[in-house]
Amino acid sequence: MNANLIHNWLRDERFAPEDSDCVLDGAAFLPVEIEGPQAAPGHQIAALASDMPLSAQRVDITLSDGRRVLVEGTTALPTVLALVEGLMP
Repeated sequence: MNANLIHNWLRDERFAPEDSDCVLDGAAFLPVEIEGPQAAPGHQIAALASDMPLSAQRVDITLSDGRRVLVEGTTALPTVLALVEGLMP
């Protein structure tokens, strides 16, 4: 989530407590770290071959200006990425 969205949400009066001097115990944002997938003990994660092209049956992308790109059927993801990059100013 974009940090600017969180800061805007924190300043929004609609989400402020009724008593602005009141501090909620236990209500806070917590730091989160995202790590790559980890295999459970005794299991292995299958690695993609670098020469194998990535593909998807359906790709749904919403751009920052609200435009949507929906591609259905077997699609090479690098091709969709090139299409979206062409739409961006």
